[in-house]
Amino acid sequence: MFLPQETIRRKRDGLALSRDEIGAFVSGLVDGSVGDAQAAAFAMATLLKGMSRDERVALTQAMTRSGRVVDWRADDLGGPVLDKHSTGGVGDKVSLLLAPLVAACGGFVPMISGRGLGHTGGTLDKLDSIPGYDSRPPLDRLRRVVKAQGCAIVGATDEIAPADRRLYAIRDISGTVESLDLITASILSKKLAAGLDALVMDVKTGNGAFAAGRAEASALADALVDVGTGAGLKMRALITDMDAVLGTTAGNALEVAEAIAALTGGPTDTRLLRVTLALSAHLLVLGGLADDVDTATSRLQAALADGRAAERFQAMVGDLGGPADLLAHPDRYLPQAPVVRPVLPDRPGRVHRIDTRALGLAVIALGGGRTQPTDGIDPAVGLSAVAAPGAPVGPDGPLAVVHARNAQMAEAAADAVAAAVIVADARESDSTAEQSPRNSDPVLAVRGHASVS
Repeated sequence: MFLPQETIRRKRDGLALSRDEIGAFVSGLVDGSVGDAQAAAFAMATLLKGMSRDERVALTQAMTRSGRVVDWRADDLGGPVLDKHSTGGVGDKVSLLLAPLVAACGGFVPMISGRGLGHTGGTLDKLDSIPGYDSRPPLDRLRRVVKAQGCAIVGATDEIAPADRRLYAIRDISGTVESLDLITASILSKKLAAGLDALVMDVKTGNGAFAAGRAEASALADALVDVGTGAGLKMRALITDMDAVLGTTAGNALEVAEAIAALTGGPTDTRLLRVTLALSAHLLVLGGLADDVDTATSRLQAALADGRAAERFQAMVGDLGGPADLLAHPDRYLPQAPVVRPVLPDRPGRVHRIDTRALGLAVIALGGGRTQPTDGIDPAVGLSAVAAPGAPVGPDGPLAVVHARNAQMAEAAADAVAAAVIVADARESDSTAEQSPRNSDPVLAVRGHASVS
């Protein structure tokens, strides 16, 4: 007889769980025999006591099998099925660029994405700011869009890893987001259920990431590659910097607008472009679409420059119910906040350091994220023109621009931004500029070469 509390107790006491125990608990997440409090207790016990490799593999496989596993062979796509996943960062809109870029270069990207988690934004929340966009289509529609356009960024339906969907929401509000074991199982269960040929991971590290330290990020990257390759998936993990907002915006509609600008030849943040191209290039190599990263990067740059990636993004949006002219007229469709206020520093200088996590929390406080799984999201609010470390700020250069629903919320967000951004005086300015992430490579390490070559 399965007793959830006994499984929780054993993990609480640091004991290894058997494959059958883990499988029964995962089944209980789906059929309701495991309550929310029990799921949260299990998550906390796992966070505190950890899991062995065998437990991680068992949890990942049980969550994968909790729903339908997609098989693309009957669709005769004519190319590899590829995907990317990020461990979460503030302002991370890479998926919006990567999926159409890889599709434009011959890959097929059925990207199963998630909503906001903790202080980070979620790709689905960003796409939900597009009127009419169906972020949770039935599986047959997902298949049609991927085959026709090469990419579809959607959420897991009721058919895909339903155990993860429930546990994911509970982790978000129970202080257990950072569990390496649960992160690994959550990510890989959805990806394995999507029937991928290859996966590239973006493991964030820095003060805006869940894995704040390099050692922690390296451990997570190794765990993901280890479990993923053990399940037969070609994998590579890139460790990337999250000591600053990725791009210049944080907030759902604002991030979509920034991604559209990047796809259509507008101003593009250097760090955002570097991370996107690096992840995309490794994915093309893993999928056999390029012989090496340099060749892949050249192909991706060409697809961005000649508009093929933008065409794929627009076609994907249209096929999933969004406006057929979104890229031509984003301001016509993307919601805009009624209160827009620049946050000026109390002295001119250069940005010395940013508490990136605090900026993510400021967006949540504006209504751009959740504190409960059932909370709605205001897609219009957030931050734009976020200054990076090393950037000059002063009367003509704000720390950020707040987009809020009302003046009171704008004031609170402005105070949070001012507290999160440290401005250097004139004596520190030159050295700060030299250390700016805008001028450094945000890709810190690559893991997984040996296991996939």
